[in-house]
Amino acid sequence: MTLTQQGGLSTRFWDKAARKYAASPIRNEEAYKKTLARTIEHLGPNDAVLELGCGTGSTALLLAGNVKSYRATDFAKGMIDIAEEKLAAGRADGSAPEGLSFAVADGFSERVEPLNGGHYDAVLGFNFLHLVETPEDLLERVHHLLKPGGLFISKTVCLRKKAWLFGPMIKALQLIGKAPFVRIFSFDTLEQTITQAGFEIIETGTYPAPYSRFVVARKV
Repeated sequence: MTLTQQGGLSTRFWDKAARKYAASPIRNEEAYKKTLARTIEHLGPNDAVLELGCGTGSTALLLAGNVKSYRATDFAKGMIDIAEEKLAAGRADGSAPEGLSFAVADGFSERVEPLNGGHYDAVLGFNFLHLVETPEDLLERVHHLLKPGGLFISKTVCLRKKAWLFGPMIKALQLIGKAPFVRIFSFDTLEQTITQAGFEIIETGTYPAPYSRFVVARKV
């Protein structure tokens, strides 16, 4: 089952929103930089990395230079079209990292399989897991894609403490096509979902956005 099969409405939402999303500034630059810094600490120069839900590729372009290969994917073609434009511009001016590629795919697609039947050293998913209708299935797939001891590094919006406010708001926006599917996690339920998929959590943080949880989890 693919994410597009699970949530066609969400795919259409993100396709339509891609250009506006690309033009939007980062809401919390400090939190974003901290997330990047902590992620880089867990990556090595010989690593093979997969990013799920890469959006328009900005994070991939910043991280890919720290590893050997970096496959960045998103299930919304509109997002990948913009990511490819950024990559082409980087190649033209010499700033694009080697080993970076983009693809329209979700976590269940054959296009995310490592080359030569191998495994990834790390799978990344930033501001993504709460948009997946079956995160348990996705995490099982991530576990399969990783080598023994490989890392799943994620940052996930967790709105449970403010569900009374955000829940009705999101539902109202969904009715008029202004919001995608959103899973309302708490920090605890997010971490339980990750550990139940066969991972050991080795680092958490908020950095410093109060509704986002950064998690580094090792495959066991």
